[in-house]
Amino acid sequence: MKIYGLQKTTLVDYPGHVATTLFTGGCNFRCPYCHNGDLVIGLEDIEPYAMEDIFSHLQKRKDVLDGVVISGGEPTLQADLPDFIRQIKELGYLLKLDTNGTNPAMLRSLVEEGLVDYVAMDIKHSRAKYASISHAADDSLESIAASVDYLKEGHVDYEFRTTLCKELHKETDMTAIGLWLMGAKAYYLQPYKESEQVIQPGFHPHDAATLESFVHILSAFIPKVEIRGFDS
Repeated sequence: MKIYGLQKTTLVDYPGHVATTLFTGGCNFRCPYCHNGDLVIGLEDIEPYAMEDIFSHLQKRKDVLDGVVISGGEPTLQADLPDFIRQIKELGYLLKLDTNGTNPAMLRSLVEEGLVDYVAMDIKHSRAKYASISHAADDSLESIAASVDYLKEGHVDYEFRTTLCKELHKETDMTAIGLWLMGAKAYYLQPYKESEQVIQPGFHPHDAATLESFVHILSAFIPKVEIRGFDS
């Protein structure tokens, strides 16, 4: 298992919990607005953490932390992810997984074994426009849809979330996304934020009024729709 990033303490990555966030490297998407671009296309310049250092940190912080977030990159590309999570769970931690949903078989296996307590799945766009954002293989949408359907069945606590860019996401797209995710438990809208690690800089966030209009549209399909991380 290769971990390329470590945030020792976070109060926001795992809702309701004090957690540490571990970042895997590599992704099967190439979303241009990705803010972790160094974990997607710049791995040759990053040295992975030693596993003994990861577990030493988790052992020492057991009295402070109650959860671990595994993010990326795309964690489910790592074949040894289940074994890694088992070791974390043995320490008594809750486990949140961030994923793009392209590996529904691993997602289902992790949930059924009780290795994951919360899943945050990124929804890049409507089904019709997904490939224009992810630049992924044509058959990935089928896998993504399978993960969406599985999470909506309620086997594990979860959320869907979308990073929104003014240039890429329009009001008409919200209806298409809402129809796809209809019946989901919760959906969070995250305004784009520029950073040094963005793969293709130059995108912009929507203003507050536009985001609120998106919430209004989506609320016809999903009971809980909220804006997360908006800087007014």
